[in-house]
Amino acid sequence: MAEQEQQPVLQFENVTVSFDQVKALDNVSFEAPQGEARVVLGAAGSGKTVLLKTALGLVKPQSGTVRLFGRDISRLDEKQLFEVRSKIGMLFQESALFDSLDIEENVAYPLVNQTAIRCPEEKIRPRVEEALRFVELEHTIDKFPSELSGGMRRRVAIARAVVTEPPLVLYDSPTAGLDPITAHTIIALIVKERDLAKTTTLLVTHRYQDGNLVANFRYNPESGRLEPANGHGPRVRTTFMVLHEGRLVFEGDQEALEASPDPYISRFVKHINR
Repeated sequence: MAEQEQQPVLQFENVTVSFDQVKALDNVSFEAPQGEARVVLGAAGSGKTVLLKTALGLVKPQSGTVRLFGRDISRLDEKQLFEVRSKIGMLFQESALFDSLDIEENVAYPLVNQTAIRCPEEKIRPRVEEALRFVELEHTIDKFPSELSGGMRRRVAIARAVVTEPPLVLYDSPTAGLDPITAHTIIALIVKERDLAKTTTLLVTHRYQDGNLVANFRYNPESGRLEPANGHGPRVRTTFMVLHEGRLVFEGDQEALEASPDPYISRFVKHINR
């Protein structure tokens, strides 16, 4: 059992992805163990979103191996891929909610359509209500996405991503286009999910503040708030990654990131008194 728990949830081994002979990912290798949070930084076009799509099996690498839960996904057929994806929650850019479906139907979508989950029909609404309570939007269950603000739509998308209780959650720029207060709320929910469900988290972001919150704060279920991790229980391991033109040019903790003399890496670092 101990060996199984140490197995990486997600593993890239020398992965290269190309589009029209241009490398979107160039020989990328890393592994994310159970419960770890990874913050992925990089300029536009550096390969961040492609990395997430490759992790989901939506994009196939030209070379290298991607393993999810120990399985080489390049060797899986579509049915087997659906089964593996049922263990992954995904928050897409700009939420990607279905405009024609109400909030209940949007959040229930993976429960209804991912056959590997096998959620009994009578349990779907209670699971949806629980997910919406998690993001403090249970009152929106009968509304449509067009009736909600951008921040509320992003929170609904988080509810949809976690409703299946996945062990791995991928977040693609969850705070993009949001004001600082709403962005803080979104990251607080990501930390809450990480700490309560012990999920492995892969967070793509342009905001260094997002990574700082993930690395240095934890969710206190008694107060319902984030609090500094130092001196308040176990600190969750957070690894930062920086992509540049498809290459992984940095992988390490926040201290090493802030100490890097590389001018490309340092442009993503905002020194915060923590």
